[in-house]
Formats: sequence, C-alpha cells, structure tokens
Amino acid sequence: MNTIVLKVTEAVKQELLKTYQAYQQPSKNAYMAGFFKLDGASLSIYTSGKAIFQGEKAAVYAAKWGWVDDTATSSSPSGQGLPMIGTDEVGNGSYFGGLAVVASFVTPADHAFLRSLGVDDSKKMTDQKICQVAPLLKEKIAHQALLLSPKKYNQVIDQGYNAVSVKVALHNQAIFLLLQKGVQPEKIVIDAFTSSKNYDKYLAKEKNHFPNPITLEEKAEGKYLAVAVSSIIARSMFLENLVQLGQEIGCDLPSGAGAKSDQVASRILRTHGLAGLEATAKLHFANTQKAQALLK
Repeated sequence: MNTIVLKVTEAVKQELLKTYQAYQQPSKNAYMAGFFKLDGASLSIYTSGKAIFQGEKAAVYAAKWGWVDDTATSSSPSGQGLPMIGTDEVGNGSYFGGLAVVASFVTPADHAFLRSLGVDDSKKMTDQKICQVAPLLKEKIAHQALLLSPKKYNQVIDQGYNAVSVKVALHNQAIFLLLQKGVQPEKIVIDAFTSSKNYDKYLAKEKNHFPNPITLEEKAEGKYLAVAVSSIIARSMFLENLVQLGQEIGCDLPSGAGAKSDQVASRILRTHGLAGLEATAKLHFANTQKAQALLK
C-alpha cells in the first residue's frame, strides 16, 4: 500500500477539507483535522499541516495537490521519517511456546538511539543480542506487548479462531491499547502476514476499533525501525516464555516445528498426557499427530 506525505499550507489544508468533506469519517484524534475514505485511498489531514494519502490511488490524489514522484532517488521507505506505530509477531511458526505481538511507537527523535543499539530485523540478530537490547527498548520506547499463552491459544482456536484471525485480533488490540496511551502516530505499519482483504474481514469481527489507517507491508521489520523494535521485543518475550514453560514442564522446549519438536512432544505426552501439551504447545499443528504416532 502506498503512503504519500505532503506538507501543506493552511490555505491548502482548508481547501483539502472542503474538497473531500463528503468523504469525511469520524475521528477522535485531537491532532487530526480530518480523516477521509476516498475511492482507492484514505486521506489523513493533521493540524500540524501534514496531509497523508494512503492506498492504491494515493499517488493519483496526491499529484493533484502538488506531489511529485521522486522515489527513484530515494532509498528509504515512505513514512520512515514520521512518528509511527509498527507491529510484529513472533511464535506463529513454533509448535512450542506462546504467540507474542508487540506494537511500538517510534518518532524520528528515537532513530539515533535505536541505531546506536544496532536495532535491526530480529531475524538477523542473535538471540543473545536480542535479550541484551530488548530491556533497553522496553524502557525507552512506548509500546504495547501481548502474549497469548499456548493454553489460551488452544482455547481461542477451539472457539473458532484460526492461525490468521488470532493474529489479526492481537495486532489490532496491541495498536488499540497503544493508541489509548495517548501516542499520536502519523502512520501505522503492520508486518504483513495476510492480505488487506483478509485482515479487514477478520477485523470486522473484533470489538475494539480505531479510525487511524493502517498499512500491511511485507518484510516491514527490515524497512521500518518501529516494526524492528516490535520484532525484537516480541522475540525476547517468546524466548522468555519458552524457557518458563520448559521449566514448568521439566524439559527444554525447542523453537520451530521440526522433528525435534515431535520427539519432545512425544516425551511430554508420555509423562504428562495431552494436558501437558495443551499447556506448552499449539495443538492444531501437525506435530501433535506426529508425537502421538511416535508414542505408539
């Protein structure tokens, strides 16, 4: 999804508000002069004088107000220089352990601090480095962290959620709660795990909503510092949870969903029964059936 930011004069801002008044939607953001749902794009106009177009037709609308496409000479993602919320999740592909989702609010003033720590996509960082950096990020950066334990995860799956809809619920809730803390993002990016159409379909079933537009972008953790921060904090939470669950069940729990997970799951079944797996693993994974077959 395209995002284009324009700095406009007061006169242009008023003209924008007048031109698109028929498309205006309610907004509780005190810093927003107006939010509009256009055909193929959304428009957020801030009291500071920034107009943000998002969507497939963002460039078409922005061009009408003086925007010139200079992306050929720019290597940074559009919106990186804005105060923004970025979200990411960890644990979705691991049989053992919970599902951690984090939303982080990062402003340009935080960039130097983050780069001094070597903040990057958590997939490119060692677990040791992540565990060192995460506490510093938690202290400095406004964020909202959610951890769905394996037991709770299994319960919501039994209630009708699936692997995608449960992530939609967690990402939405993390953003919602972070906005409740008073942060004022001019952009919200979710590391894409499904299509926008799918996301909106599952989002419609959720209780909590907010007017801010969101962008689902693939590999966002490697493009935006806000998403990278969330990736690191989420990874540290997942690792801590994995260790804690292992201590409670009496064995080391591996990350991932390979053959080692099958073997460990089989031992847990033998010593603790299905209740032991329910407390430590995501039961709908194929590993459960493989572990049961090994036990036989």
